[in-house]
Amino acid sequence: MASIPLSPAAAPNDDAAPFNPAAMPDARKYLIFAVMAFGQFMALIDIQIVAASLNEVQAGLSAGPDEISWVQTAYLMAELVMIPFSAFLAQALSTRWLFAASAGLFTIASILCGLAWSIESMILFRAVQGFVGGAMIPTVFATGYMLFEGKQRAMIPAILGMVSVLAPTLGPTVGGWITDAMGWRWVFFINVLPGAMVTLAILALVRIDKPNLPMLRRIDWVHLASMAVFLAGLEFVLEEGPKHDWFSEPEIAIGAWLSFVAFGLFLERSFRSDGPIVKLTPFRKPTFVFACVFNLVIGFGLYASTYLVPIFLGRVQGYNAAEIGTTVFVSGLAQLLGVPFAAALSQKVDQRIVITFGLTLFAVGLWMFSFMTPEWGFAALFWPQVVRSFAIMLCIVPSVGLALGNFEGPELRYASGLFNLMRNLGGAIGIALVNTWLGDNMRLHMLRLSEALGRSADAANETAAGLAQHIGRTVSDPALAQQMAEGVLGRIVGREALTLAFDDVFRLMAYLFLAALVMVPFCKPPPIGGPAPPDAH
Repeated sequence: MASIPLSPAAAPNDDAAPFNPAAMPDARKYLIFAVMAFGQFMALIDIQIVAASLNEVQAGLSAGPDEISWVQTAYLMAELVMIPFSAFLAQALSTRWLFAASAGLFTIASILCGLAWSIESMILFRAVQGFVGGAMIPTVFATGYMLFEGKQRAMIPAILGMVSVLAPTLGPTVGGWITDAMGWRWVFFINVLPGAMVTLAILALVRIDKPNLPMLRRIDWVHLASMAVFLAGLEFVLEEGPKHDWFSEPEIAIGAWLSFVAFGLFLERSFRSDGPIVKLTPFRKPTFVFACVFNLVIGFGLYASTYLVPIFLGRVQGYNAAEIGTTVFVSGLAQLLGVPFAAALSQKVDQRIVITFGLTLFAVGLWMFSFMTPEWGFAALFWPQVVRSFAIMLCIVPSVGLALGNFEGPELRYASGLFNLMRNLGGAIGIALVNTWLGDNMRLHMLRLSEALGRSADAANETAAGLAQHIGRTVSDPALAQQMAEGVLGRIVGREALTLAFDDVFRLMAYLFLAALVMVPFCKPPPIGGPAPPDAH
């Protein structure tokens, strides 16, 4: 691949000399990439690290049940805004100063979260944490493509893809362990030492481009504000909609309308502004468009399935945080096993073939989940988790290659921001939809099971009588025993209906992944291990 032209770049020891990041010694490049990838891991794991600790946070801050969900929602809303904005900031501040500032401010925000004295302060500090940490996610993708060429470049999507899926998968498990051992505040304090180390390492090691500070004076604030309202409003609607019957709530309807209007203004400023903060030029390449749609679907499947399995184990099996973490831990191991396999295939096989195999195998894994029963535990969930988690690497690695393989320089930064935004949007949409599907299908199955019990009233009555007789051995009041028996029978029916609803949702998700295969023939991948096409410059 031709050397990467970065006009404002300079050598580490000579600010006037041109500098090619790809020409740096391999050891230095690997060290820079490892430090930045760890920073990305910190930002991504903190999305879900509080998931297993929300009850403790709620009790510690005396928060209401409707308020506590904002501990995660605020983080996601702010992170969504920063991800596309980071390309502009990387050019204005340089990769070194943007990443160092992101890691440093993320560390400070983590301390403030751990010191939060009320739910309002926690929500504010989580929003700050998500906003400043969001810059690390797309920046490491763009930097990896600047640093490496040829076959080395093929490892970038594999490693960062592993980080992207491993972090949210391990988040609840790690958070649960830390909370059990040291208390919920240490879920945030645990970031301090690694965050400080990443900040110092970036300042010491990274010299790949120079800042262009005059860009900061040309910020289109209307463009930035419209993007913030659009993305934050969309996340708010997706998060709160399933809880409040969507647009029947005035706040959700207003949020949706504001997001829609802001989206229109965002598009207008993207095309007409003299200094847009987000450039949509990467969408001129059809393959990039298809890769972004793939990433939307991948984000949908990754975040939604990662969300559903712990919910099933908690609500159906009654597992606690530690038991859930132990059960889902196998997903992380399967993802690790998939990394070298996906990287090797991407270097030797057409990426369209790899992503076809990956999407199909992921659909198979989701289909295996659709046969769950209320008795499913670690053993029954083992192979569905392994198949799904192994397949996700075969989806992510080629999609990153398809998306970013044909870009260089500043356009690579914008492409990375937009591409990573699609994955997070897919996750937000996925969680909102599966929550809605789960509730709707559970009500449908409850109705069907109730009708079935009505048609077999004698059998239902005999079962209730048998339960009442069994309970009556410990309860002297026959009426109370009968009431308790009916309650037990109702819980059994509800548990069965919920399990059937989970099966339906996983089946629908499998169909979605199979439908995504329609786009594969329309993609034009970059040459395997070869140079980027001339029009990429």
